[in-house]
Amino acid sequence: MDHTNLYINGEWVEGAAGERFEVVNPATEDALASVASAEIADADAALDAAAQAMPIWNKKTPRERAEILRKAWELMNERLDHFARLITLENGKAGNDATGEASYAAEFFRWFSEESVRTDGLITHAPASGARIVVQHKPAGIAVLVTPWNYPAAMGTRKIAPALAAGCPVIIKPASETPLTMLALMPLLEEAGVPKGMVNVLPTKKTREVVDHMLHDPRVRVISFTGSTGVGRKLLKSAADQILKPAMELGGNAPLIVFDDADIDKAVEGAMLAKMRNLGEACTAANRIYVHEKVERAFVEKFSAAMGALKMGNGLDESVDVGPLVNADTRDKVAAFVEDAVAKGAKIEIGGHVPNEKGYFYPPTVMTNVPETAECVHDEIFGPVAAIQTFTDQDDVIRRANDTEYGLVAYVFSEDMKRAMQVCERLEYGMVGLNRGLVSDPAAPFGGVKQSGLGREGGHEGILEFMETQYISAEW
Repeated sequence: MDHTNLYINGEWVEGAAGERFEVVNPATEDALASVASAEIADADAALDAAAQAMPIWNKKTPRERAEILRKAWELMNERLDHFARLITLENGKAGNDATGEASYAAEFFRWFSEESVRTDGLITHAPASGARIVVQHKPAGIAVLVTPWNYPAAMGTRKIAPALAAGCPVIIKPASETPLTMLALMPLLEEAGVPKGMVNVLPTKKTREVVDHMLHDPRVRVISFTGSTGVGRKLLKSAADQILKPAMELGGNAPLIVFDDADIDKAVEGAMLAKMRNLGEACTAANRIYVHEKVERAFVEKFSAAMGALKMGNGLDESVDVGPLVNADTRDKVAAFVEDAVAKGAKIEIGGHVPNEKGYFYPPTVMTNVPETAECVHDEIFGPVAAIQTFTDQDDVIRRANDTEYGLVAYVFSEDMKRAMQVCERLEYGMVGLNRGLVSDPAAPFGGVKQSGLGREGGHEGILEFMETQYISAEW
């Protein structure tokens, strides 16, 4: 691997304590690389570098920052194959999926290059006093970014790009399972023209200690996290001590509703995307599939055939559709969800067993007759398992879909647009996919409600997470 040390102030450095940890290929269970593990002293060095870089970066005009971000987009698109291979090696996802992620990740640089010149303010008159009201947006300050293992490239660029566009330096703590992709991005940002210290990367096995230390440094003003709701709650408690701006993209329990008037082929295609993108290891993955009883058999037969046709294996093999899960714990948790559902009456249509081979594989699995008491109905499966239930009444399925603490994304399939839009508006979710199984788009505000998070990533809203609004009352 090209880069396995910490990246601080534009330099590749060993951790202060000289400790390292292994990154494992989930398809082979072999070690890929030994990566430096950051300590508190390294975090302090990164904070110092970020503080020194911020005024240098903010001397650049919005257009100059935009051109650098656009250059990063161009460079990443030239090297998609390289990033896709890294993603597959450390995350396990199949080649096509990895290439899709790399392309999606690059697009955030282009989108926020365009947004960096559109942080519009306001000048108006106060109605009562006649004073001028001047409103402008300013960079909030140093941002700490904590990213997950399921999208090693995209979850980083989705935060780095708006932060740089807003004028904020960043310190990234990538997941210890998948730090190599983010480290590989740093030479590209250097080449694009990002100054030293504006982006720092601190892989570490001491995540709680290192991140908590940074969140209590007065120079840090933003915490942006993607991951589980449980960890998000802990970070919010730490962030409260410094009253940091939080951007939290947390867990999900996505319902996918197929009405009796749905185009079944379109619904199956959408469900395959919503369930199997990234092997189901996504907070946007369809977790509970509700199918109207009139079309259940037709949907299950076509959906099961599509799931069963997927080839499982090492993602570096171009013929493979489904790679391994990220680690043994994730695979074992998925298997436990299936075992629990079957014990409570669910029927396995296809899949449903751990293969006897090396690697953290679990086959695409479809279960029907899944009871409400099954654990997978209430918890994220985070794997290639589809849990199907039936419904007959519209109000009932909306109630069941909303009966969760989460509210990230939901999916609806119906050819009756009036009914479909009414259902979408009644769903307690930050995003809804209507007749499509993919909602993620750099141009759209990604995020949830309830226990699924705070703030939005992408869209115009994404840059505002890294900015503060200043109001000046003036007379002239």
